[in-house]
This record gives sequence, C-alpha cells and structure tokens, in this order.
Amino acid sequence: MTEYTVEFVGTGETIEVADTETILSSCIEEGIAQEYSCRVGMCLACSAAIVEGEVTQPAARGLTDEEAEEYALTCMARPQSDLKLDRGKYPPSIEDDAATDATETDADGAAADD
Repeated sequence: MTEYTVEFVGTGETIEVADTETILSSCIEEGIAQEYSCRVGMCLACSAAIVEGEVTQPAARGLTDEEAEEYALTCMARPQSDLKLDRGKYPPSIEDDAATDATETDADGAAADD
C-alpha cells in the first residue's frame, strides 16, 4: 500500500490517501467537507478538476473517457500519484446540461411549453 498527498487548491487542505482508498473516504475520515451524494460515480456531486497528478477511477460511470482524464469523482477515484485537485469543478457536459435546463424554464422557474 502506497500513500499519496492530496492537496485541495485554494483551501489549504491536504490529506494523505492510500492507493487502496477513495479520496472521498479519506476526506470523510479527516473531517474535510467534500461534497457528495450517490457515492457510486453517477451524480457528479463530488467532482474535482485534476490540476496535477493521476487517479484511477474505473467505476466513474458518470464521466466520459475524456472527462475522466481531467476530472476526478472523489467517491470513486484512488490516487496513483501525489495530487492537486480543485473541488467543485464539473466537466463541460454537466455545465452544458445546466445551461440547457436554465434556458428551458421561464422567468418564474416554470418549464416552458414546447
């Protein structure tokens, strides 16, 4: 078992994570407030941009192969090197979905009729 340093940019928070543990489980153990919901790699609430380093996350079904190279789902991701992560950063597909959802509602937040 190898341990790696995971630094969360902009927060001053750093934790040690074994290559056999998920980043989220170590955050929870250390009392770091990492957002999450489903814990099965689908909802993307725990997404973080990979600033530096590598992870393995074969069960991160919510990400495309291309997104998995740039984003970590902390509930699934296990470090393969020391890491720098930017929490609360979401893949473009999520940002695009949010923009589409916003344009499909009227000013009162009600769904627009098609």
